[in-house]
Amino acid sequence: MVIRVALVNDDEVVVRGLDAMMRNYSHRVEVVELVAGKPVAQPVDVALYDTFGMGQGNGPAVQRLVESPQVRTVAVYTWNFQPWLTRDTLSTGVRGYLSKSLPASRLVDALHAISTGQVVVSPSRGRSSLVGGDWPGREEGLTAREAEVLSLITMGLSNQEIAERTLLSLNSIKSYIRSAYRKIDVDSRSKAVLWGVEHGMRADRVRINGSPARH
Repeated sequence: MVIRVALVNDDEVVVRGLDAMMRNYSHRVEVVELVAGKPVAQPVDVALYDTFGMGQGNGPAVQRLVESPQVRTVAVYTWNFQPWLTRDTLSTGVRGYLSKSLPASRLVDALHAISTGQVVVSPSRGRSSLVGGDWPGREEGLTAREAEVLSLITMGLSNQEIAERTLLSLNSIKSYIRSAYRKIDVDSRSKAVLWGVEHGMRADRVRINGSPARH
């Protein structure tokens, strides 16, 4: 059975990276929408919400997906596995809480299980690295976490706001900022924002249709 999936994130690089990750599984998953900043426009079996730069799975954006008449089930794709956050997210009606350390084959298996009504929660893998997808700044050597923090700086968030959105400590945020600045060779927040804008880290609030992305 082929299930219909919408990939949900504000950043075009992120959703296209997830789309590419699933292309070898087109006999099992049809990506019908890459959604940036707008509601899902057509019926899907699963909406996969990527938390990169978006806030966590217990927030209003996910609740809107759960309540959407176009979305049968919702899964959250994340690296934040605090037990309370997992419980909060599932209590909103989300059916999947999936780790970014999952290989593509297991991610597809999980999406199929969720589409049948099962609740799927990945085991926490601690600090395991993200194994698939893409993110802005990857080619410049930024890790996914560094890129997420830099994208939030580009969006104008303070360190405290970034910590609240990502559920990381302020010390961790400062550490990611220092390492990101070294890699992109900037020495101030204003230069980091300029670098982020020039490298596509400003949220793409436009709809991206799934079909053209595959050509």
